[in-house]
Amino acid sequence: MDRIAIMGGGAVGCYLSAFMTREGEDVTLIDVWPENIEAIKKSGIKVTGSQGPFTSPVKALHLHEVQSIDTPFDIIFIAMKSYDTRWASLFMEPHLKQTGFAVSSQNSINDPILAEVFGEDRSIGCIMSTIEVALWEPGHVTRGGQPGRDRGYDVFRVGELIGPVTPRVTRIVELVSSIDGAKSTTNLWGERWSKLASNCMGNPVGAMSGLGSIGMADSSSARLLKMHIASEVIQVGMALNYSVESVSGVAAATWLDINRGDVFEELDSRLQAKGRVDWHSSMAQDVIKGRRTEIDYLNGLVSRRGVDAGVPTPVNDAVVRVIHEIDAKRILPNTTHLSNILDQVQVPH
Repeated sequence: MDRIAIMGGGAVGCYLSAFMTREGEDVTLIDVWPENIEAIKKSGIKVTGSQGPFTSPVKALHLHEVQSIDTPFDIIFIAMKSYDTRWASLFMEPHLKQTGFAVSSQNSINDPILAEVFGEDRSIGCIMSTIEVALWEPGHVTRGGQPGRDRGYDVFRVGELIGPVTPRVTRIVELVSSIDGAKSTTNLWGERWSKLASNCMGNPVGAMSGLGSIGMADSSSARLLKMHIASEVIQVGMALNYSVESVSGVAAATWLDINRGDVFEELDSRLQAKGRVDWHSSMAQDVIKGRRTEIDYLNGLVSRRGVDAGVPTPVNDAVVRVIHEIDAKRILPNTTHLSNILDQVQVPH
């Protein structure tokens, strides 16, 4: 049996750990939050929401306990915030078998960091698309919204950094299939940019406005801002020669025509129909908790890569500025930020 480590006990790490452990896999969860690890050691991980309730007896370790591990792992999932990727990977690399591999199961595009630390031949990617999980208290993770497989949707997309589907990709698909719909891909980077577009839409718009998913769906300003964010993300991805996959079920190229009436109406209707279960994005959760956001690894990444590709990204640039102000505690979330950005970039609304 594979020895599996999950580095990061936030919502995603706890969710992965709980399901894999329930399926009989040998999983060890490692986290920096002492109260979380103590709660899991005492009572396991409690799962509620659309796929609960159940409790899973996950093995858990504090960071200082990792030095006691004497048998390396076959698979290490990195489930940390993007800004913690490098140190977490360096911390875990000595505990990965030479024949093992690491998996990035995070927001943003952190695969290059894993490849640098673990080696390209020991790194693969796992995209999680449209999965809403939250950890509001130690040892208790909850999921909002229905599982993707209930509507024929593959939440997990697993692939090599370069090349065809391999046995280890198939193994990860098998592992995450216990949680939700999963598939392999030979277009990891196209999938990453599609997920990046989705993240760059929902995360900061919810974080800066304070709106949940229903509020964003009902706000014409939120929907309009989301469309312009996604259009820029896709433009940058395509300029970098990635084959960007569909975003929110719509072909990537369609998002480039948002100023065309029929396209605008189609996308606006789709965004308005989303969010029938109220939920706060992961970035909005960070703001509520007073934690640093991942903005520099989402919209900020788009801005930086836009410079590389020669593609202007005024909307994403403005979004980054607002979230930086919220991170610095100089301003609070407010719906006025949405219209202010649209005014700054001269988008009629």
